[in-house]
Amino acid sequence: MASFKLKLFGLLYFVQGIPYGLQSNLLPIYLRTIGLSLTKISLTKLLYFPWLLKILWAPFVDQYGTKQKWLLSSMFGLFLCCLIMSRLHPKTDFTAMSFVLVMMNFFASVQDIAVDGMAVRLLSSEEVGYGNTIQVVGYKTGSLVAGAGFLTVMDHISWDMLFIVISVIYVVAIICACFTPEPPRTSESEATLPVLNPRQILKEVFRVPGTIWTLIYVVIYKLGEQGTVSMFPLFLLEHDFSASELGFWNGLVAMMFSICGSCLGGMIMPKYNAFSVILVLFLMRAANLSFQTLLLIMFQSEYLIMKGAAVLSIILQHFLSGLITTLTFSIMMLCTQKAEERIQATHYTLLASFEVLGKLTFSAIAGILVDRIGFISSFCIFILLSCLAIFHVLKPADLLPEQKRE
Repeated sequence: MASFKLKLFGLLYFVQGIPYGLQSNLLPIYLRTIGLSLTKISLTKLLYFPWLLKILWAPFVDQYGTKQKWLLSSMFGLFLCCLIMSRLHPKTDFTAMSFVLVMMNFFASVQDIAVDGMAVRLLSSEEVGYGNTIQVVGYKTGSLVAGAGFLTVMDHISWDMLFIVISVIYVVAIICACFTPEPPRTSESEATLPVLNPRQILKEVFRVPGTIWTLIYVVIYKLGEQGTVSMFPLFLLEHDFSASELGFWNGLVAMMFSICGSCLGGMIMPKYNAFSVILVLFLMRAANLSFQTLLLIMFQSEYLIMKGAAVLSIILQHFLSGLITTLTFSIMMLCTQKAEERIQATHYTLLASFEVLGKLTFSAIAGILVDRIGFISSFCIFILLSCLAIFHVLKPADLLPEQKRE
């Protein structure tokens, strides 16, 4: 039964990563190849805004209907969005495409709430570590397939065929989700949570120990990194890297290293002090960002060693990001476990919403910054922003079990 649960959650997180992979890896490069500006490409990141607002509908997913019904409804909505996308073209139907992407993000955010709520209730304390690893790895694998995988073959398949294939994937996921076990609802959780009183809900959520520290942490921990992740591939695209090369190295290979980092993070979490490990990883990330900035200054595409160094920096960046992400989601889970059971799904959704806010903030304006002041000056700002997380982790909240505080 435990193996079935973990495999099922792996599949659900896999399909949940598909919309993100499309928008973060495939669309920016595809839109750039058809002539859109960096500013317009960066502003498409604002289409993620339903993820920032999911705390508004999280209590309803918690209290009305069953998690399985919400899950099936949200994936059916994603299926319909993919069918509509197959009839559009980004160059001539950009506004309509943007609206459909907003709806995809809305349905994906509802799916996320339902799956996280089921995971918190169904996974035992012994399975939580594996669950966090499956969550991150499944999500990234879905992102990898939808982003780098499809980008690599975009020269061989049409835009409409791409979304028909994704539609078929959602049909398979819907069939499998029909066998999802439903967590038991307790009379206490039904009677106590004030669903229609958002102020009271937030008051109870913020009373949970460590919540404020964790909220600040998840907002800032990827600020600088997201700027470089968004802009460095586009810099390379303008310096003789082809879209297929970037799809392979920045998408396929880098994401594989990111998944390896996530798996390693899942193994590290039970054995070491998570905050000490994250501090070391933040310092290594800052060093790699500095190396990328140096490459911007010195880069000459005719030298193979320069291209190799750029690829190496991308791989290291994604490997460190995978480690940091898994440890961060484990920290979020530890904080949520201090909350009462009846508000745990809403509490975790709040943390996850702020995590998305932190990642999207600089992704959305990074292109504007680069258009205004150039790549080099922008990357210097990204390095300074990445240092904020280092200082924050120096004074961590009391979230770790007693035996792992030293």
